[in-house]
Order: sequence, then C-alpha cells, then structure tokens
Amino acid sequence: MPPKYSIGIDLGTTNSALAYVDLDARDAHPQILPIYQAVAPGVVEPLPLLPSFGYIPTDDELASGALPAHRDEEGALVVGRYARDRAADAAVRTIAAAKSWLCYPRVDRRKPILPWNAPRDVPKRSPVGASRAYLSTIIETWNRAHPESPFAEQIVVLTVPASFDASARELTREAAIAAGFPAEFVLLEEPQAALYAWLDSRGEKWRKQLKPGESILVCDVGGGTTDFTLIEARDNQGDLELHRVAVGNHILLGGDNMDVALAVYAQQRFAEKGHKLDAWQSVSLWHACRHAKETLLGPEAPERTSLAIAGRGTRLIGGSISIEISRDEVRSLLLEGFYPRCAPTDRPASRGAGFRQLGLPFETDTAITRHLAGFLADHAGLGRGPTHVLFNGGVFKAGIFRDRLLEVLRDWFGDSSGRWLKEDEDLDFAVARGAACYGRAKTRGGIRIRGGTARAYYVGIETALPAVPGVPRPVHALCVAPVGMEEGTSCEVPGEEIALVVGERAHFRFFSSTQRMEDRPGVILEQWSEDELQETDSLETVLPANTASDAGWVPVRLETRLTELGVLEIWCVESGGNRRWKLEFSVREPEGEEATTPTAPP
Repeated sequence: MPPKYSIGIDLGTTNSALAYVDLDARDAHPQILPIYQAVAPGVVEPLPLLPSFGYIPTDDELASGALPAHRDEEGALVVGRYARDRAADAAVRTIAAAKSWLCYPRVDRRKPILPWNAPRDVPKRSPVGASRAYLSTIIETWNRAHPESPFAEQIVVLTVPASFDASARELTREAAIAAGFPAEFVLLEEPQAALYAWLDSRGEKWRKQLKPGESILVCDVGGGTTDFTLIEARDNQGDLELHRVAVGNHILLGGDNMDVALAVYAQQRFAEKGHKLDAWQSVSLWHACRHAKETLLGPEAPERTSLAIAGRGTRLIGGSISIEISRDEVRSLLLEGFYPRCAPTDRPASRGAGFRQLGLPFETDTAITRHLAGFLADHAGLGRGPTHVLFNGGVFKAGIFRDRLLEVLRDWFGDSSGRWLKEDEDLDFAVARGAACYGRAKTRGGIRIRGGTARAYYVGIETALPAVPGVPRPVHALCVAPVGMEEGTSCEVPGEEIALVVGERAHFRFFSSTQRMEDRPGVILEQWSEDELQETDSLETVLPANTASDAGWVPVRLETRLTELGVLEIWCVESGGNRRWKLEFSVREPEGEEATTPTAPP
C-alpha cells in the first residue's frame, strides 16, 4: 500500500517531537502526536514532548517491573520525562545531550561513554545507542496509535542541525535505521524545517511578504544549541524560489546555559542566607531554575517566584530552604548575559585556558549576539543584513529575547533589517511540523527550499616529499564536494591521478568548511586556518588489493555523489581499470573491522 502519512520527527537536544499530516487530505495542517513515556514508577502517559533524556535503571528497579525500559544490546534505558526528572537526584545515571555528542569527533560515538564521567559501576550507552532508544520510543507510540499504517511504511523525515557535518548525519541515520526507520527516510536541516512550518501556516500569502533579493535569518536557539541559517529569495523566470545560502557552526549554547546561570546566581543568594548547597541540591536547584525561568518570562508573568529545594542535614530533614527571585532579576541577568548589545564587528571570546576537562566543547562566550555578528560577517558582509528573521527553539517563546535580537539587528543594519516573520504555532513543535510538510511537498509537490550541502568537503592528500625523521609529511586538502551540491547529483573531481594505498592499513583524513563558499571540486589547499577547515572523523582501514598486480597502491581518480537521502559518498575509481572503492566519509570504524570493499561499476 502507498504511504498514507508524512511523518516529521524533531530529534532535539533537550526535547523531541513527532508531527504528521494525512497525504490524502487536501490543505491539511500537521498534527502533533503525544508520545507515551514513563512519568513516575508504574505511570506511563502520553505527553506532547519527549524529553531527550535517558535514565539507566538499577538492577532492583528493573526487577520491580515498575519502569518501562527500552532494551537492546547496549542494555536497558528509561527515556523521557521520568529520566529528565531523575537528573535531579541521580545525575550519574542520567544521559543528557546525546545529540551534541553525535557531532563531537574527538570520541568514538559508537562506544558506551554516556553518562560522561559516570562511575565505573554504572552501565553506559553510546550516543548512537541513546539516540536509537529515543527514536524507538517514538516509533512504538506511532505504531500504537496507527496500527493500520505502520511507521516503516510511511514517508518519514528526520531533522538534524544544519551545522551537522557528514559524519554526524551518518551517525544519526545509523541510529534511525537501527530504531526501525524505513531505509528511504530523509534527513532535513532543522532551520529549513522551521521555515517549511511557517510557509505552511501562511499558504500562498508568503509570496507577498518576500521579494527577490531579500533574505531570511533563521535563528534557532534550543535547550542545548544555537544554529544560524541564511535563506535567500530569488527570482527564477518570474517564479520566487528559496535558497539556503549559508549555515553556521554547531554552537553548544542554549536554554540550558540560562538555567545554569540562574542556578549559579541563586546559589550565591542561598549562600548569603547561610545555606551552602551540596552537589545533590545544586542539581535540584538547576531544575527549579528552569521552571522559574519559564514562569517569570512567560505571558502574564508574576513579579516574583520562590525557589525551594529540599533541605539537608539533621535540622532540615523533611523540610526545605527557599529564596525569592524577581522577574526583573531574571530578565536582566539573562538579557545582558546572553543577548547583550554589541557592535557588528564584535566576535565571541575564544577559550583561554591551557587545560580543560575532557568533554563536550561548550562555548566560553555566552553572548549569542556576538556569535551572530561573527556568522553574519562571515557570510553576509558587514553592510548587508538579513531583511527578515524567523525564530525557532523554545528559548524564543520569551518575547524579551526576540525583541532584543531584532533591536540589535536594526542597530547594525538599519530599520529595513530584521523584520519578524511571526509564527502561529508553538515553537516547540515547529521543526516537527515543518518536517511533515516537507515530506508532503517531496511526495505530492509544493514549495521546496534549495540548497544542497551546507559545507564544502575535502580529503587529505599526503605530499610526495622525502621522509624527515620525526616530521610527518605535509597534507594538502583536496576539495571533493562544493557548498550547495544538490541531492541526487554526482561529479568527477578534476586534476591529476592520486595513489590509493591498498593491501595495508591506511589512514584517511577528511575535512569540511562552512566558510570557503567558492571552492570547487579539484581545488587543492596547501595551507588553511582552523576557522576555515575543520577536520572530521578519520578512517583507518585496509582496502583489498589484487596481489597479482598491485604494488601497494593503485592510481585512481575521485568521484563524489550526494544521494537523494543526503548521504555523501566518495568513490575511488581505478585509472585504466574497472575497480571502485567507496570511502565512508563519516565515521570511525571499530578496531579491526574493514570499512570498504571494491565493487564493480554500477
């Protein structure tokens, strides 16, 4: 049977959501499907959002049968609201920000490393495995609600940050396939999904709000990350088209940082009252501050609210300690700490410490406005700002942050910049709704945002120079895929033949860039800065050799293909022969396993 629904899934850093639209219903808008999850021992409820948290239960908890846990080869994991709430008193058994770990190439994301820094006696899961558990929970909910239309038989669109490189996208795809996604599901960038949701809410009226040459800044600040994307309106023979022209880096900065900032401030207030909080109370305070932030920044907010946490010590057992915090205190602290006014030439501060604890590369500078200034300078030029702004992410439900960011843009570029494209729907669900709309447009026709790859991609080519003791040979970067390469296209990389090492373990290096917009396939970079190119996962493997004719290497040319699903493939094609080797431009292989095999020409 043909698919009946287009399903959009937002796998968020802090919360995940599912939206769907009936493909047979004309002009239907996406609906949200509440996701079943544990909220307390023995209590399972459907909630609009699935918190992207995992709790590793103890053996006793598993034996009681009170906690529904996802089970696979990595063990048992309770996901959702209950897992998030347990972070207050069982942080060492709670997984958070698995999505951010997926794009961190300094660790093996298939290995059980989460919760990070948990004691040795706590079982761990991989970032891929945690993501798989969240997606499996979503699939189970869908199949429970729609047994006549199984999830694997529908059009499915899963969103990823625009800043995810090929490696992080492939790992996300791997988790989704393992969870039960159809093989032909599609990955869509989150900012584009947010814009599809806005387009759906406007119908054909959107064409009156945008003119050729105007641009949209999609500013996405979620619980754990910040992403910027620029989309431009262009005229194509009288038809208005939308093109994604630039994306920013993956910035580990969001609403969670605001909660921590409030918790630090509140901790000082508790200290002034003679209460020194222990580690357990500090985590509890963090969750209390999240609730206080949402209360004091929401509509019809009270002037003050209380922050209460359970007391510790013999005199306080069974009691609590509390302070009051005002709306003005919260607004001032968060606005000036995260959205300060700054100049368009300002840049975020870099890390200064020579040593830092191993873990995710959280941002040093909390000023989202300075990160935005750097992004716009890199991609739009100081004299040209975005004409429109589309906000996404739960943080922007608070109007003071939207207002400040729009004010800053107008200070930089004048009153013609930063016109707000107002959203009609809850920002928590915009990405999921937009993904469902995209699936419908891809299947039934409709407006499509063009853009292709958000990055340029490169392979490392070792230079043929005499060996020097203790000094590695220099590596040049060969561009194999340009920014904007469209899905479903391929290209031959021009230039001289290169030598592909076969029959022995070899090390392949890959790079990407969001800044080098003009590089075309065949361009060779002999030098570059860390800002220009970022190294992604390397690959160590043994490529099969023909022992009768190969001398340790084979002359090849490179071909690049971007599949319809958005997966980047690099093929090494034997010169004067018919052998082909596909290099997985994505993930580190487990030790001892081989990543590629030669194939006959397709």
